[in-house]
Amino acid sequence: MSRILAISGSIRTESFNTAVLNALAPFAPEGMSIEVFKGIDELPHFNQDLEGDVPASVIRLREAVQAADGVVISTPEYNRAIPGVLKNALDWASRPYGQSSWQGKPVAVLSSSPGVQGGIRAQEELKGQLRNLAAYVVSGPEIAIPEVHTRVSVDAQAVATLNDPATAGMVKYLLEALQLAVDANTGANHVKALNAWAASLAG
Repeated sequence: MSRILAISGSIRTESFNTAVLNALAPFAPEGMSIEVFKGIDELPHFNQDLEGDVPASVIRLREAVQAADGVVISTPEYNRAIPGVLKNALDWASRPYGQSSWQGKPVAVLSSSPGVQGGIRAQEELKGQLRNLAAYVVSGPEIAIPEVHTRVSVDAQAVATLNDPATAGMVKYLLEALQLAVDANTGANHVKALNAWAASLAG
């Protein structure tokens, strides 16, 4: 059983990105469980002064990332970038220095937007941020869902469904790629390679 933590870059109550994450379970490989994290809106703005007495919301986020075998993040695009609330979550989970929860963590990334480009610029920025944090960004279909309001629906019981077969197919392959990365311990090997490179620079 692999435990996957899903994080939405949007905190809006009727967020399309959160709906997409809630609709992933039917496409997950056998044995994969997906839990959508709730609470990035509870994180204070990152401030190193708070690290002496770390807020409970930050501890909860860090522990959730650390306990997960992998992470999937879906982000909207705000002004051609990732939302500030998502960047704040990345920063908090990267601390304290040298103890980043992201290091070696396999992460699958997708984006969605009501617009025609599907948030692709935010997705690319997010992947770059994760690589800077030494996370292992999973290769697979590049899923930027355009006109997402036509491709995902939420019923009266709050059950989310992906309506577009092409999107559903890409999601299935991306989650399978994430599972392969978890099974092969690719993230840990990725960190070993980075550490070897850093050691070579130190002489």
